[in-house]
Amino acid sequence: MSADDRSRSAGTARRRPRRRRAALGRPRFGRLPLAAALALVVPLAGCGGGDGGKGPSAHHGSPGASGTSGKKAPVTKAPDAWVPGYVAKMSLREKVGQLFVPTFSSRASALAIIRKYHVGGFIYFPENFGSPATTAEQSNALQKASMVPLLLGVDEEQGIVSRTPFITRFPGNMALGATHSAADARAAAQVTGTELRAVGINLDYAPDADVNVNPRNPVIGLRSFGSDPSRVSPLLTAAIAGYQGAGVAATAKHFPGHGDTATDSHTGLPVITHSAAQWRKLDAPPFEAAIDAGVDLVMTAHIVVPGLDKSGDPSTLSKTVLTGLLRGDLGYKGVITTDSLQMAGVREKYGDAVVPVRAINAGADQLLMPPSLSKAYNAVLKAVQSGKITQQRLDESVTRILDLKQKRGLFKAPPADPAKASAQIGTPQQKATARRVAEHAVTLVRNDRGLLPLKGKKVSVTGPGSEALGAALRERGVATAAPGAADVHVLTTVNAGTATAARVRALASRPVVVAALGRPYDLDHAAGAAATLATYSSGATSIGALAGVLSGAVKPVGKLPVPAGGQPVGHGLSY
Repeated sequence: MSADDRSRSAGTARRRPRRRRAALGRPRFGRLPLAAALALVVPLAGCGGGDGGKGPSAHHGSPGASGTSGKKAPVTKAPDAWVPGYVAKMSLREKVGQLFVPTFSSRASALAIIRKYHVGGFIYFPENFGSPATTAEQSNALQKASMVPLLLGVDEEQGIVSRTPFITRFPGNMALGATHSAADARAAAQVTGTELRAVGINLDYAPDADVNVNPRNPVIGLRSFGSDPSRVSPLLTAAIAGYQGAGVAATAKHFPGHGDTATDSHTGLPVITHSAAQWRKLDAPPFEAAIDAGVDLVMTAHIVVPGLDKSGDPSTLSKTVLTGLLRGDLGYKGVITTDSLQMAGVREKYGDAVVPVRAINAGADQLLMPPSLSKAYNAVLKAVQSGKITQQRLDESVTRILDLKQKRGLFKAPPADPAKASAQIGTPQQKATARRVAEHAVTLVRNDRGLLPLKGKKVSVTGPGSEALGAALRERGVATAAPGAADVHVLTTVNAGTATAARVRALASRPVVVAALGRPYDLDHAAGAAATLATYSSGATSIGALAGVLSGAVKPVGKLPVPAGGQPVGHGLSY
Protein backbone atom coordinates (compact mmCIF):
# COMPACT_ATOMS: atom_id res chain seq x y z
CA MET A 1 0.00 0.00 0.00
CA SER A 2 1.46 3.31 -0.80
CA ALA A 3 0.83 7.00 -0.62
CA ASP A 4 -0.61 6.31 -3.68
CA ASP A 5 0.05 3.29 -0.47
CA ARG A 6 9.52 -5.95 11.63
CA SER A 7 13.85 -9.63 14.35
CA ARG A 8 16.46 -10.32 11.90
CA SER A 9 18.86 -7.72 10.50
CA ALA A 10 19.86 -7.52 6.87
CA GLY A 11 23.37 -8.57 7.70
CA THR A 12 22.37 -11.82 9.36
CA ALA A 13 19.31 -12.79 7.32
CA ARG A 14 19.08 -16.22 5.77
CA ARG A 15 20.12 -16.53 2.16
CA ARG A 16 17.47 -17.48 -0.32
CA PRO A 17 17.87 -20.67 -2.35
CA ARG A 18 19.78 -20.41 -5.61
CA ARG A 19 17.63 -18.55 -8.10
CA ARG A 20 16.32 -20.53 -11.04
CA ARG A 21 17.62 -18.83 -14.17
CA ALA A 22 14.52 -19.53 -16.21
CA ALA A 23 14.06 -17.42 -19.29
CA LEU A 24 11.87 -14.48 -18.40
CA GLY A 25 9.71 -15.16 -21.41
CA ARG A 26 8.88 -18.60 -20.05
CA PRO A 27 9.32 -18.47 -16.28
CA ARG A 28 8.82 -21.61 -14.27
CA PHE A 29 6.02 -21.07 -11.87
CA GLY A 30 3.41 -22.90 -9.93
CA ARG A 31 2.25 -23.30 -6.39
CA LEU A 32 4.66 -24.41 -3.76
CA PRO A 33 3.89 -27.89 -2.46
CA LEU A 34 1.85 -27.62 0.73
CA ALA A 35 4.44 -29.47 2.76
CA ALA A 36 7.09 -27.00 1.66
CA ALA A 37 4.85 -24.05 2.34
CA LEU A 38 4.13 -25.28 5.84
CA ALA A 39 7.83 -25.57 6.51
CA LEU A 40 8.61 -22.00 5.52
CA VAL A 41 9.99 -19.62 8.09
CA VAL A 42 8.29 -16.63 6.54
CA PRO A 43 9.61 -13.12 6.94
CA LEU A 44 6.33 -11.37 6.33
CA ALA A 45 3.67 -9.33 7.84
CA GLY A 46 0.21 -10.61 8.34
CA CYS A 47 -1.74 -11.13 11.47
CA GLY A 48 -5.00 -12.70 12.18
CA GLY A 49 -8.07 -12.66 14.27
CA GLY A 50 -9.54 -15.91 15.43
CA ASP A 51 -12.55 -16.90 17.44
CA GLY A 52 -14.15 -19.74 19.26
CA GLY A 53 -11.08 -20.24 21.42
CA LYS A 54 -9.27 -21.88 18.52
CA GLY A 55 -6.50 -19.35 18.12
CA PRO A 56 -3.43 -19.01 20.29
CA SER A 57 -3.92 -15.93 22.40
CA ALA A 58 -1.55 -13.02 21.99
CA HIS A 59 -2.08 -12.35 25.68
CA HIS A 60 -1.72 -15.80 27.22
CA GLY A 61 1.62 -17.07 26.05
CA SER A 62 3.01 -18.19 22.72
CA PRO A 63 1.66 -21.00 20.54
CA GLY A 64 4.72 -23.00 21.42
CA ALA A 65 3.25 -23.35 24.88
CA SER A 66 -0.45 -23.46 24.08
CA GLY A 67 -1.71 -24.81 20.78
CA THR A 68 -5.13 -24.66 19.24
CA SER A 69 -8.27 -25.03 21.29
CA GLY A 70 -6.29 -24.57 24.48
CA LYS A 71 -4.50 -27.91 24.10
CA LYS A 72 -0.84 -28.31 24.91
CA ALA A 73 1.37 -28.26 21.84
CA PRO A 74 4.23 -30.74 21.66
CA VAL A 75 7.56 -29.36 22.79
CA THR A 76 9.75 -28.62 19.78
CA LYS A 77 12.95 -26.80 18.95
CA ALA A 78 11.42 -25.06 15.92
CA PRO A 79 9.59 -21.94 17.09
CA ASP A 80 7.11 -22.15 14.22
CA ALA A 81 6.49 -25.90 14.34
CA TRP A 82 3.00 -25.31 15.75
CA VAL A 83 1.83 -23.51 12.61
CA PRO A 84 0.84 -26.47 10.38
CA GLY A 85 -1.27 -28.02 13.10
CA TYR A 86 -2.89 -24.74 13.93
CA VAL A 87 -3.72 -23.95 10.31
CA ALA A 88 -5.26 -27.40 9.89
CA LYS A 89 -7.67 -26.74 12.77
CA MET A 90 -8.74 -23.23 11.75
CA SER A 91 -12.21 -22.76 10.34
CA LEU A 92 -12.57 -21.63 6.74
CA ARG A 93 -13.87 -18.22 7.83
CA GLU A 94 -10.89 -17.73 10.13
CA LYS A 95 -8.47 -18.60 7.36
CA VAL A 96 -10.08 -16.22 4.90
CA GLY A 97 -10.03 -13.47 7.52
CA GLN A 98 -6.26 -13.77 7.88
CA LEU A 99 -5.82 -12.48 4.33
CA PHE A 100 -7.42 -9.08 4.93
CA VAL A 101 -5.93 -5.82 6.20
CA PRO A 102 -8.67 -3.17 6.01
CA THR A 103 -8.95 0.43 7.11
CA PHE A 104 -11.09 1.38 10.10
CA SER A 105 -12.98 4.49 11.11
CA SER A 106 -12.96 4.13 14.89
CA ARG A 107 -11.93 1.77 17.66
CA ALA A 108 -15.51 0.52 17.93
CA SER A 109 -15.71 -0.21 14.21
CA ALA A 110 -12.38 -2.06 14.30
CA LEU A 111 -13.57 -4.23 17.19
CA ALA A 112 -16.71 -5.09 15.24
CA ILE A 113 -14.60 -6.02 12.19
CA ILE A 114 -12.45 -8.32 14.32
CA ARG A 115 -15.52 -10.11 15.67
CA LYS A 116 -17.19 -10.53 12.30
CA TYR A 117 -14.31 -11.14 9.90
CA HIS A 118 -11.36 -12.35 12.04
CA VAL A 119 -9.12 -10.04 10.01
CA GLY A 120 -5.37 -10.40 9.89
CA GLY A 121 -4.70 -6.77 10.75
CA PHE A 122 -5.45 -3.11 10.13
CA ILE A 123 -3.75 -0.17 8.49
CA TYR A 124 -3.56 3.13 10.37
CA PHE A 125 -4.14 6.50 8.71
CA PRO A 126 -3.78 9.97 10.30
CA GLU A 127 -7.37 9.92 11.53
CA ASN A 128 -6.67 6.72 13.49
CA PHE A 129 -4.00 8.39 15.63
CA GLY A 130 -4.43 10.40 18.79
CA SER A 131 -1.60 11.16 21.17
CA PRO A 132 1.10 8.50 21.57
CA ALA A 133 -0.60 7.34 24.77
CA THR A 134 -4.08 7.04 23.28
CA THR A 135 -2.70 5.39 20.14
CA ALA A 136 -0.93 2.79 22.29
CA GLU A 137 -4.15 2.21 24.22
CA GLN A 138 -6.05 1.69 20.99
CA SER A 139 -3.49 -0.75 19.61
CA ASN A 140 -3.68 -2.72 22.86
CA ALA A 141 -7.48 -2.82 22.73
CA LEU A 142 -7.47 -4.18 19.19
CA GLN A 143 -4.87 -6.82 20.04
CA LYS A 144 -6.80 -7.87 23.14
CA ALA A 145 -9.95 -8.39 21.05
CA SER A 146 -8.22 -10.78 18.66
CA MET A 147 -7.37 -14.34 19.60
CA VAL A 148 -4.40 -14.18 17.20
CA PRO A 149 -2.07 -11.14 17.16
CA LEU A 150 -2.97 -8.50 14.61
CA LEU A 151 -0.66 -6.95 12.08
CA LEU A 152 -1.09 -3.24 12.83
CA GLY A 153 0.51 -1.37 9.97
CA VAL A 154 1.04 2.12 8.63
CA ASP A 155 2.36 3.66 5.42
CA GLU A 156 5.23 5.53 7.06
CA GLU A 157 7.92 6.07 4.46
CA GLN A 158 8.81 9.50 5.91
CA GLY A 159 9.26 12.40 3.52
CA ILE A 160 6.21 12.97 1.31
CA VAL A 161 4.46 9.79 2.51
CA SER A 162 4.00 10.14 6.25
CA ARG A 163 0.88 9.12 8.18
CA THR A 164 1.99 9.33 11.81
CA PRO A 165 1.45 12.82 13.22
CA PHE A 166 3.80 12.72 16.20
CA ILE A 167 6.93 10.88 15.11
CA THR A 168 10.39 12.37 14.53
CA ARG A 169 10.43 13.81 11.01
CA PHE A 170 13.06 12.64 8.56
CA PRO A 171 13.50 13.62 4.92
CA GLY A 172 12.45 10.80 2.60
CA ASN A 173 14.31 8.17 0.64
CA MET A 174 15.79 10.41 -2.06
CA ALA A 175 17.45 12.49 0.65
CA LEU A 176 18.87 9.28 2.09
CA GLY A 177 20.02 8.44 -1.43
CA ALA A 178 21.90 11.73 -1.47
CA THR A 179 23.73 10.83 1.73
CA HIS A 180 25.04 7.67 0.03
CA SER A 181 25.24 6.31 3.57
CA ALA A 182 23.86 2.91 4.54
CA ALA A 183 24.47 3.91 8.16
CA ASP A 184 22.18 6.93 7.77
CA ALA A 185 19.48 4.84 6.04
CA ARG A 186 19.56 2.24 8.80
CA ALA A 187 19.58 4.81 11.60
CA ALA A 188 16.60 6.69 10.16
CA ALA A 189 14.57 3.48 9.81
CA GLN A 190 15.57 2.33 13.29
CA VAL A 191 14.28 5.58 14.81
CA THR A 192 11.01 5.39 12.87
CA GLY A 193 10.53 1.71 13.72
CA THR A 194 11.23 2.28 17.41
CA GLU A 195 8.68 5.09 17.58
CA LEU A 196 6.04 3.08 15.75
CA ARG A 197 6.53 0.06 17.99
CA ALA A 198 6.14 2.30 21.05
CA VAL A 199 2.49 2.86 20.07
CA GLY A 200 1.80 -0.76 19.12
CA ILE A 201 2.39 -0.58 15.37
CA ASN A 202 4.34 -3.62 14.20
CA LEU A 203 4.34 -3.26 10.39
CA ASP A 204 5.55 -0.46 8.14
CA TYR A 205 4.71 -0.47 4.46
CA ALA A 206 8.22 0.81 3.71
CA PRO A 207 10.86 1.15 2.31
CA ASP A 208 10.30 1.91 -1.37
CA ALA A 209 12.43 -0.27 -3.66
CA ASP A 210 11.54 1.49 -6.92
CA VAL A 211 14.34 2.84 -9.12
CA ASN A 212 13.11 6.26 -10.24
CA VAL A 213 14.40 6.81 -13.77
CA ASN A 214 11.52 8.99 -14.97
CA PRO A 215 11.67 12.64 -13.82
CA ARG A 216 7.95 12.94 -14.67
CA ASN A 217 6.97 10.05 -12.41
CA PRO A 218 3.98 11.45 -10.47
CA VAL A 219 3.73 8.72 -7.86
CA ILE A 220 7.29 7.73 -6.86
CA GLY A 221 9.85 10.52 -7.33
CA LEU A 222 11.22 11.49 -3.91
CA ARG A 223 10.02 8.18 -2.46
CA SER A 224 12.84 6.41 -4.33
CA PHE A 225 16.44 6.18 -3.12
CA GLY A 226 17.56 7.07 -6.64
CA SER A 227 17.97 6.11 -10.28
CA ASP A 228 20.94 3.72 -10.03
CA PRO A 229 19.99 0.22 -8.81
CA SER A 230 23.52 -0.43 -7.59
CA ARG A 231 23.20 2.56 -5.25
CA VAL A 232 19.57 1.95 -4.33
CA SER A 233 20.08 -1.65 -3.18
CA PRO A 234 22.47 -1.11 -0.22
CA LEU A 235 20.37 1.77 1.11
CA LEU A 236 17.21 -0.32 0.78
CA THR A 237 18.68 -3.26 2.68
CA ALA A 238 20.03 -0.94 5.37
CA ALA A 239 16.57 0.52 5.88
CA ILE A 240 15.06 -2.97 6.07
CA ALA A 241 17.57 -3.85 8.76
CA GLY A 242 16.66 -0.68 10.66
CA TYR A 243 12.92 -1.34 10.68
CA GLN A 244 13.19 -5.03 11.45
CA GLY A 245 15.86 -4.42 14.06
CA ALA A 246 13.30 -2.25 15.85
CA GLY A 247 10.77 -5.12 15.77
CA VAL A 248 8.68 -3.67 12.94
CA ALA A 249 8.04 -5.71 9.78
CA ALA A 250 9.38 -4.04 6.63
CA THR A 251 7.93 -4.03 3.13
CA ALA A 252 9.83 -3.69 -0.16
CA LYS A 253 7.57 -2.07 -2.75
CA HIS A 254 6.26 -1.90 -5.50
CA PHE A 255 7.05 -5.15 -7.36
CA PRO A 256 8.04 -5.52 -10.17
CA GLY A 257 9.06 -1.83 -10.13
CA HIS A 258 7.12 1.44 -10.38
CA GLY A 259 10.00 3.82 -11.17
CA ASP A 260 9.46 4.49 -14.87
CA THR A 261 5.93 5.75 -15.37
CA ALA A 262 4.19 9.05 -16.01
CA THR A 263 0.84 7.66 -14.77
CA ASP A 264 -0.26 7.52 -11.14
CA SER A 265 -1.65 4.06 -10.29
CA HIS A 266 -3.99 5.72 -7.80
CA THR A 267 -5.89 7.26 -10.67
CA GLY A 268 -5.07 5.07 -13.68
CA LEU A 269 -3.34 1.91 -14.86
CA PRO A 270 0.31 2.64 -15.76
CA VAL A 271 2.00 0.68 -18.54
CA ILE A 272 5.78 0.28 -18.19
CA THR A 273 7.50 -0.68 -21.42
CA HIS A 274 10.69 -2.20 -20.00
CA SER A 275 11.74 -5.39 -21.74
CA ALA A 276 12.52 -8.46 -19.67
CA ALA A 277 16.23 -7.68 -20.05
CA GLN A 278 15.74 -4.06 -18.98
CA TRP A 279 13.69 -5.19 -15.99
CA ARG A 280 16.41 -7.61 -14.96
CA LYS A 281 19.07 -4.90 -15.14
CA LEU A 282 17.16 -1.92 -13.73
CA ASP A 283 14.15 -2.89 -11.61
CA ALA A 284 14.97 -6.33 -10.24
CA PRO A 285 18.26 -5.74 -8.33
CA PRO A 286 16.78 -3.88 -5.34
CA PHE A 287 14.11 -6.56 -4.89
CA GLU A 288 16.75 -9.29 -5.14
CA ALA A 289 18.79 -7.48 -2.50
CA ALA A 290 15.74 -7.11 -0.27
CA ILE A 291 15.01 -10.83 -0.52
CA ASP A 292 18.62 -11.67 0.33
CA ALA A 293 18.29 -9.32 3.32
CA GLY A 294 15.27 -11.23 4.66
CA VAL A 295 12.63 -8.58 3.99
CA ASP A 296 9.33 -9.38 5.68
CA LEU A 297 6.94 -8.39 2.89
CA VAL A 298 6.98 -7.51 -0.78
CA MET A 299 4.19 -5.26 -2.05
CA THR A 300 2.75 -5.57 -5.55
CA ALA A 301 2.34 -2.74 -8.05
CA HIS A 302 -0.85 -2.00 -9.95
CA ILE A 303 1.06 -1.66 -13.22
CA VAL A 304 1.12 -3.47 -16.53
CA VAL A 305 4.53 -4.59 -17.80
CA PRO A 306 3.99 -6.29 -21.19
CA GLY A 307 7.65 -7.33 -21.26
CA LEU A 308 6.95 -9.58 -18.27
CA ASP A 309 3.32 -10.55 -18.86
CA LYS A 310 1.46 -9.98 -22.11
CA SER A 311 -2.01 -10.58 -20.59
CA GLY A 312 -2.65 -6.90 -19.90
CA ASP A 313 -3.41 -7.65 -16.25
CA PRO A 314 -1.84 -5.45 -13.57
CA SER A 315 1.04 -7.17 -11.80
CA THR A 316 -1.05 -7.48 -8.62
CA LEU A 317 -3.28 -9.91 -10.53
CA SER A 318 -0.59 -11.62 -12.60
CA LYS A 319 0.43 -15.18 -11.72
CA THR A 320 3.29 -14.86 -14.18
CA VAL A 321 4.70 -11.91 -12.23
CA LEU A 322 3.95 -12.90 -8.62
CA THR A 323 4.28 -16.69 -8.67
CA GLY A 324 6.48 -16.96 -11.73
CA LEU A 325 8.98 -14.13 -11.25
CA LEU A 326 8.83 -13.20 -7.57
CA ARG A 327 8.47 -16.66 -6.08
CA GLY A 328 9.91 -18.82 -8.86
CA ASP A 329 12.70 -16.81 -10.42
CA LEU A 330 13.72 -14.63 -7.47
CA GLY A 331 13.11 -17.35 -4.88
CA TYR A 332 10.98 -15.24 -2.51
CA LYS A 333 9.26 -17.27 0.19
CA GLY A 334 7.74 -14.53 2.32
CA VAL A 335 4.42 -12.75 2.41
CA ILE A 336 3.26 -10.91 -0.69
CA THR A 337 0.90 -8.03 0.02
CA THR A 338 -1.11 -6.17 -2.55
CA ASP A 339 -0.98 -2.43 -2.76
CA SER A 340 -4.25 -0.77 -1.78
CA LEU A 341 -7.17 -2.40 -3.56
CA GLN A 342 -8.94 0.96 -3.51
CA MET A 343 -6.59 2.30 -6.19
CA ALA A 344 -7.83 2.75 -9.75
CA GLY A 345 -4.92 0.80 -11.23
CA VAL A 346 -6.25 -2.52 -9.91
CA ARG A 347 -9.97 -1.74 -10.38
CA GLU A 348 -9.88 -0.62 -14.01
CA LYS A 349 -10.18 -4.07 -15.58
CA TYR A 350 -12.10 -6.16 -13.02
CA GLY A 351 -14.82 -5.62 -10.42
CA ASP A 352 -14.26 -5.38 -6.68
CA ALA A 353 -15.51 -8.95 -6.08
CA VAL A 354 -13.22 -10.36 -8.78
CA VAL A 355 -9.98 -8.56 -7.87
CA PRO A 356 -9.32 -10.25 -4.48
CA VAL A 357 -9.89 -13.74 -5.90
CA ARG A 358 -7.59 -13.10 -8.83
CA ALA A 359 -4.96 -11.58 -6.52
CA ILE A 360 -4.89 -14.68 -4.30
CA ASN A 361 -4.69 -17.02 -7.29
CA ALA A 362 -1.90 -14.87 -8.73
CA GLY A 363 0.14 -15.45 -5.56
CA ALA A 364 -0.72 -12.61 -3.17
CA ASP A 365 -1.15 -13.46 0.52
CA GLN A 366 -2.36 -10.21 2.06
CA LEU A 367 -5.23 -8.16 0.61
CA LEU A 368 -4.77 -4.53 1.60
CA MET A 369 -7.60 -2.02 1.92
CA PRO A 370 -10.44 -3.64 -0.05
CA PRO A 371 -13.02 -1.01 -1.09
CA SER A 372 -15.73 -3.15 0.51
CA LEU A 373 -14.51 -5.65 3.11
CA SER A 374 -17.79 -7.57 3.10
CA LYS A 375 -17.84 -7.90 -0.69
CA ALA A 376 -14.18 -8.94 -0.89
CA TYR A 377 -14.38 -11.34 2.08
CA ASN A 378 -17.49 -13.08 0.77
CA ALA A 379 -16.00 -13.32 -2.72
CA VAL A 380 -12.90 -15.10 -1.42
CA LEU A 381 -14.98 -17.31 0.90
CA LYS A 382 -17.22 -18.42 -1.98
CA ALA A 383 -14.21 -18.95 -4.24
CA VAL A 384 -12.70 -21.38 -1.73
CA GLN A 385 -16.02 -23.14 -1.21
CA SER A 386 -16.43 -23.58 -4.98
CA GLY A 387 -12.82 -24.66 -5.53
CA LYS A 388 -11.90 -21.58 -7.56
CA ILE A 389 -9.30 -20.96 -4.86
CA THR A 390 -7.98 -24.30 -3.66
CA GLN A 391 -7.69 -25.15 0.01
CA GLN A 392 -3.98 -25.70 -0.54
CA ARG A 393 -3.55 -22.22 -1.99
CA LEU A 394 -5.42 -20.69 0.96
CA ASP A 395 -3.38 -22.66 3.49
CA GLU A 396 -0.12 -21.52 1.89
CA SER A 397 -0.98 -17.88 2.48
CA VAL A 398 -2.28 -18.40 6.02
CA THR A 399 0.87 -20.34 6.88
CA ARG A 400 3.11 -17.56 5.62
CA ILE A 401 1.18 -14.98 7.61
CA LEU A 402 1.29 -16.95 10.85
CA ASP A 403 4.96 -17.76 10.36
CA LEU A 404 5.70 -14.07 10.07
CA LYS A 405 3.89 -13.22 13.27
CA GLN A 406 5.84 -15.94 15.03
CA LYS A 407 9.09 -14.68 13.52
CA ARG A 408 8.42 -11.11 14.64
CA GLY A 409 7.59 -12.27 18.16
CA LEU A 410 4.01 -11.01 18.10
CA PHE A 411 2.68 -13.96 20.09
CA LYS A 412 4.98 -13.09 22.98
CA ALA A 413 5.13 -9.32 22.54
CA PRO A 414 3.96 -7.38 25.62
CA PRO A 415 1.33 -4.70 25.07
CA ALA A 416 2.50 -1.21 24.25
CA ASP A 417 2.93 0.91 27.36
CA PRO A 418 0.78 4.06 27.05
CA ALA A 419 2.53 5.64 30.03
CA LYS A 420 5.93 5.37 28.33
CA ALA A 421 4.96 5.92 24.70
CA SER A 422 5.57 9.68 24.56
CA ALA A 423 8.97 9.35 26.23
CA GLN A 424 10.11 6.99 23.44
CA ILE A 425 9.25 9.45 20.68
CA GLY A 426 11.18 12.57 19.69
CA THR A 427 14.03 12.11 22.10
CA PRO A 428 17.06 14.43 21.78
CA GLN A 429 19.02 11.54 20.27
CA GLN A 430 16.32 10.81 17.69
CA LYS A 431 16.08 14.46 16.70
CA ALA A 432 19.87 14.64 16.42
CA THR A 433 19.79 11.67 14.04
CA ALA A 434 17.21 13.45 11.87
CA ARG A 435 19.36 16.61 11.78
CA ARG A 436 22.44 14.61 10.83
CA VAL A 437 20.64 12.84 7.97
CA ALA A 438 19.19 16.12 6.65
CA GLU A 439 22.60 17.80 6.72
CA HIS A 440 24.30 14.87 4.98
CA ALA A 441 21.66 15.04 2.22
CA VAL A 442 22.08 18.69 1.16
CA THR A 443 23.73 18.60 -2.27
CA LEU A 444 25.64 21.51 -3.75
CA VAL A 445 25.29 21.09 -7.52
CA ARG A 446 26.75 24.36 -8.80
CA ASN A 447 28.71 27.19 -7.13
CA ASP A 448 29.94 29.61 -9.78
CA ARG A 449 32.78 31.88 -8.69
CA GLY A 450 32.51 30.62 -5.11
CA LEU A 451 29.25 32.48 -4.45
CA LEU A 452 28.52 30.23 -1.49
CA PRO A 453 28.68 30.33 1.47
CA LEU A 454 26.65 33.49 2.05
CA LYS A 455 28.15 34.83 5.27
CA GLY A 456 28.98 38.51 4.90
CA LYS A 457 26.36 39.04 2.18
CA LYS A 458 22.89 40.55 2.42
CA VAL A 459 20.38 37.97 1.20
CA SER A 460 16.77 38.05 0.06
CA VAL A 461 14.82 34.81 0.33
CA THR A 462 11.75 34.01 -1.78
CA GLY A 463 9.72 30.91 -2.57
CA PRO A 464 8.15 28.10 -0.53
CA GLY A 465 9.43 27.99 3.03
CA SER A 466 11.16 31.35 2.62
CA GLU A 467 10.08 32.66 6.03
CA ALA A 468 11.48 29.65 7.82
CA LEU A 469 14.66 29.68 5.76
CA GLY A 470 15.17 33.42 6.35
CA ALA A 471 14.79 32.97 10.11
CA ALA A 472 17.21 30.02 10.08
CA LEU A 473 19.78 32.05 8.12
CA ARG A 474 19.56 34.95 10.57
CA GLU A 475 20.12 32.51 13.44
CA ARG A 476 23.36 31.54 11.70
CA GLY A 477 24.52 35.13 11.28
CA VAL A 478 23.43 35.78 7.69
CA ALA A 479 21.76 39.16 7.15
CA THR A 480 18.48 39.11 5.22
CA ALA A 481 17.08 42.05 3.27
CA ALA A 482 14.36 43.08 0.86
CA PRO A 483 15.07 42.08 -2.77
CA GLY A 484 16.07 45.63 -3.77
CA ALA A 485 18.68 45.87 -1.02
CA ALA A 486 20.09 42.34 -1.29
CA ASP A 487 23.46 41.23 -2.66
CA VAL A 488 22.17 37.72 -3.45
CA HIS A 489 18.72 36.26 -4.08
CA VAL A 490 17.91 32.79 -2.71
CA LEU A 491 15.01 31.20 -4.58
CA THR A 492 13.43 28.07 -3.17
CA THR A 493 11.31 25.72 -5.32
CA VAL A 494 9.09 22.72 -4.67
CA ASN A 495 8.40 20.77 -7.87
CA ALA A 496 8.20 23.97 -9.94
CA GLY A 497 9.50 22.27 -13.08
CA THR A 498 9.83 24.50 -16.13
CA ALA A 499 8.49 27.51 -14.17
CA THR A 500 11.83 27.60 -12.37
CA ALA A 501 13.54 29.29 -15.32
CA ALA A 502 11.15 32.25 -15.36
CA ARG A 503 11.50 32.71 -11.62
CA VAL A 504 15.28 32.83 -11.95
CA ARG A 505 15.04 35.39 -14.75
CA ALA A 506 12.79 37.60 -12.62
CA LEU A 507 15.55 37.84 -9.99
CA ALA A 508 18.48 38.20 -12.38
CA SER A 509 19.45 41.72 -11.21
CA ARG A 510 21.55 39.97 -8.55
CA PRO A 511 23.23 36.54 -8.43
CA VAL A 512 20.62 33.87 -7.81
CA VAL A 513 20.88 30.75 -5.67
CA VAL A 514 18.23 28.09 -6.40
CA ALA A 515 17.47 25.57 -3.67
CA ALA A 516 15.20 22.69 -4.75
CA LEU A 517 13.25 21.67 -1.65
CA GLY A 518 11.30 19.01 -3.54
CA ARG A 519 12.34 17.02 -6.58
CA PRO A 520 15.87 17.93 -7.67
CA TYR A 521 14.71 17.94 -11.31
CA ASP A 522 13.80 21.62 -10.81
CA LEU A 523 17.52 22.28 -11.17
CA ASP A 524 17.29 21.18 -14.83
CA HIS A 525 15.57 24.53 -15.40
CA ALA A 526 17.91 26.69 -13.30
CA ALA A 527 20.67 27.31 -15.82
CA GLY A 528 20.55 31.04 -15.12
CA ALA A 529 21.37 30.62 -11.44
CA ALA A 530 24.89 31.13 -10.10
CA ALA A 531 24.53 28.39 -7.51
CA THR A 532 22.13 25.48 -7.09
CA LEU A 533 21.42 23.04 -4.27
CA ALA A 534 18.97 20.24 -3.48
CA THR A 535 17.56 19.20 -0.11
CA TYR A 536 14.89 16.71 -1.38
CA SER A 537 12.58 17.86 1.41
CA SER A 538 10.76 21.01 2.54
CA GLY A 539 10.50 19.84 6.14
CA ALA A 540 11.73 21.99 8.99
CA THR A 541 14.78 19.80 9.61
CA SER A 542 15.85 20.01 5.96
CA ILE A 543 15.34 23.80 5.86
CA GLY A 544 17.55 24.08 8.93
CA ALA A 545 20.17 21.92 7.24
CA LEU A 546 20.00 24.10 4.12
CA ALA A 547 20.53 27.23 6.21
CA GLY A 548 23.56 25.60 7.76
CA VAL A 549 25.07 24.90 4.32
CA LEU A 550 24.21 28.32 2.87
CA SER A 551 25.78 30.06 5.87
CA GLY A 552 28.91 27.94 5.81
CA ALA A 553 28.27 26.44 9.24
CA VAL A 554 27.78 23.02 7.59
CA LYS A 555 29.89 21.72 4.72
CA PRO A 556 27.81 20.19 1.92
CA VAL A 557 28.54 16.47 1.46
CA GLY A 558 25.48 15.24 -0.44
CA LYS A 559 25.77 13.57 -3.85
CA LEU A 560 23.06 13.50 -6.49
CA PRO A 561 21.02 10.25 -6.35
CA VAL A 562 19.47 11.06 -9.75
CA PRO A 563 20.74 13.12 -12.70
CA ALA A 564 19.80 16.78 -12.15
CA GLY A 565 21.00 20.25 -13.02
CA GLY A 566 23.01 18.90 -15.93
CA GLN A 567 25.08 16.69 -13.62
CA PRO A 568 25.19 12.89 -13.27
CA VAL A 569 24.42 10.64 -10.34
CA GLY A 570 27.17 10.96 -7.74
CA HIS A 571 27.97 14.60 -8.43
CA GLY A 572 28.26 16.95 -5.47
CA LEU A 573 30.47 19.90 -4.55
CA SER A 574 31.74 21.05 -1.18
CA TYR A 575 33.49 24.08 0.36
